[in-house]
Amino acid sequence: MKDLKLINLKSHDCHTLMQQLLLVAIRGVLPKEVRNTIIRLCYFFNSICSKIIDPSKLQQLQDEVVVTLCLLEKYFPPAFFDVMVHLTIHLPREIKFCGPVWLRWMYSMERYMKILKGYVRNRHRPEGCIIECYIAKEAVKFCSEYLANARTIGVPKGIEERIDSRSGFKVILIDYKTLCEAHYYVLQNTTVVDPYMSNNEKWLQAEHKRSFSSWFKRKIETELARLENTISQQIRWLAHEPKREVLSYSGYGIGGYYYNTSDHDSRSTTQNSGVMVEAESLHMSTAKDKNPIYANMLYYGVIEDIWELNYTQFKIPVFRCKWVDNKGGVKVDENGFTLVDLNK
Repeated sequence: MKDLKLINLKSHDCHTLMQQLLLVAIRGVLPKEVRNTIIRLCYFFNSICSKIIDPSKLQQLQDEVVVTLCLLEKYFPPAFFDVMVHLTIHLPREIKFCGPVWLRWMYSMERYMKILKGYVRNRHRPEGCIIECYIAKEAVKFCSEYLANARTIGVPKGIEERIDSRSGFKVILIDYKTLCEAHYYVLQNTTVVDPYMSNNEKWLQAEHKRSFSSWFKRKIETELARLENTISQQIRWLAHEPKREVLSYSGYGIGGYYYNTSDHDSRSTTQNSGVMVEAESLHMSTAKDKNPIYANMLYYGVIEDIWELNYTQFKIPVFRCKWVDNKGGVKVDENGFTLVDLNK
């Protein structure tokens, strides 16, 4: 890093740099025409290497790469071009005949070849070294699966084991108003409560979240008073408000991802507190609009607190976030990048 050079990169590393990082790194450092041409090429490779490709868009990709190559010829010297640059124009046609690129590339085999090369201890007998290490690895893997519940000694946990872990545990007491807001959010995003939401949609538009929790509690109590009811245990406990004592974490693993609070990330070199959610919200043209509509909208923000609400029989994690104002804090630039100002 002192010499500002990237060394020892494999082909897959260069591919990832071109698809994800290069188009961000060159923003504002090159002339506009050259920058836009390179970004077009990066977008092209990012599109053809995605796991899902719409066959109807292959012709559009073909037309775009033709224009991109013409722009490259316009702004770059002839020494830049060789047969590899020309082969780019044939990639959409190859996908049409052979399927997605990621099913046919050799990056996984290249990585595995590096593993096999690491097995070699005696260069005069490389095959024997590879066989011995491979058998030893298979034996260790079998034993680890056979003793899946045993704790290993001296072996660090893998990312898969750490992904469901939690950190920064403490018990806090939150105010009743905040507790009701968190409880309403849980009810609004729980599948078993959907029938009660849909049956009272008109009423909800007027009362909204102010009194739905109390109405839901009375509704469940009335149904439980009947001799024959089909109320599940989950709905019974959801009808009651969670305890005011909540478990607060600075890091939480859920759904295969690990999240941190913004306070935790402020002391770390890596950032994992940013969130983005697509939600359906009520939109009005003016404050006096009598015909509002529901539409999906993207919201960006950072996680301020991670709580576990205690419903006695089960616990539900919720994230308390600081959301960015979409009117002044989010914009899309000329290259298609979404810019988010977390201070607005």
